[in-house]
Order: sequence, then C-alpha cells, then structure tokens
Amino acid sequence: MFHKEGGPSILLGTVFTVAVLLLAEKFIDISWLRILVQLAGLLVLIIILQFFRNPKRIAIRNSDHILAPVDGKVVVIEEVYEGEFFKDKRLQVSIFMSPINVHVTRYAMDGIIKFSKYHPGKFLVAWHPKASEENERTTIVIENETFGQVLYRQIAGALARRIVNYAQEGMQVVQGTDAGFIKFGSRVDLFLPLGTPINVVLNQKAIGGKTIIATKA
Repeated sequence: MFHKEGGPSILLGTVFTVAVLLLAEKFIDISWLRILVQLAGLLVLIIILQFFRNPKRIAIRNSDHILAPVDGKVVVIEEVYEGEFFKDKRLQVSIFMSPINVHVTRYAMDGIIKFSKYHPGKFLVAWHPKASEENERTTIVIENETFGQVLYRQIAGALARRIVNYAQEGMQVVQGTDAGFIKFGSRVDLFLPLGTPINVVLNQKAIGGKTIIATKA
C-alpha cells in the first residue's frame, strides 16, 4: 500500500524505468552493460516505491497514551523552552526519520486541532540543534481532556523539500490516522506537559501509530 502523496512520483518513476528498460534494450548491444543499466532503472523505481510505502496499521486507541507520530529513532528527550505557542517549558521528545523509514505522519492522540501553522525556512540537517527553529516546518497543537494541549512539529531536513500537513484548526482528529507526510527524511518533535511519564528511551526505534511515547500522569 502506498501513500497518496506518492502518486506523481511513482508515476514518473514508472515512466522513467520503462523508458530506461526499452531504450537499453534497443540501443545497448553489450549485454552486461545493458543489464546493468536496466537494473539501475529498476532500482530507482524500487527506491521510490519503498519511500512512499504506507503500511496499514490499526492503532489501538487509548486516551491515556501518546503514540509515536512517525517511524524513526528517538533522538531527544529533554525539558526545553517552547517559544512559539506555549512560551514556557515543555518536555520534548524528538524522532528522527532516515530516508528508509516510513514517512507518514500520524496523529499522536485524539483531540481537536487548536493551532496549525506553516513556516518557510532553511534545510539544515534534521539533527542540527537549530533545525526546530530555523528549518522549514509546521507546528500543530492538539487538545484533549487527558493531556491538555500537545504540540507536534514536522521539520524538514537537508533532503526534505516538501512537508504535507492535513491538520486544520477546529478539526476533530483520531489517534493513529494520517496527519501528513514529509518527503525524503526529517524529524518530528513532540512537546508534552512537564511531568508527563515517558515510555521510551534515547535511540529506541519508534513505530508510528503503535509505539507508546508517553502515558497519563
């Protein structure tokens, strides 16, 4: 199953691969070179397909849990000052996505979208300390009765050139469902209320819509 955001890229990749296969067959007489070029064309298509894969996951909804919004590795767990929306200290949990991870963003909890804003910016590597403030990014705040307001931020990386965000203010969203997509590697930051019990550790692999990031205090 592939994500809808990959439609144009998959179509172009398929056309490119078919063209490479046919042209190589027609114009390259050296058999080993022809096969090598054809395999390279197929590899391009395989890379595109794996990047836009969207495995079907049925999240076990639980109002006492914050689920991982993306696949990747937990790279930050610390108290920080969040200066865009809360303007106070929050508990930050960041997940870094490599190009081989699934890049679907999923809602970490049920709730109502209270804030959604896109920021143009730079394309520093996603683990850079300034990436959360200076890179292209979106900031979204979800509110529910269990956790209050929780902010998540989609952050573009050095390769990412497009962030897709489905969240609009006033929407009622469902935990584990698609919230957007980040093309070609990046990271997502979660900002939770201080004192929220964290259920993951640094360098742990997280699975979007399944791994429990935090629980009710």
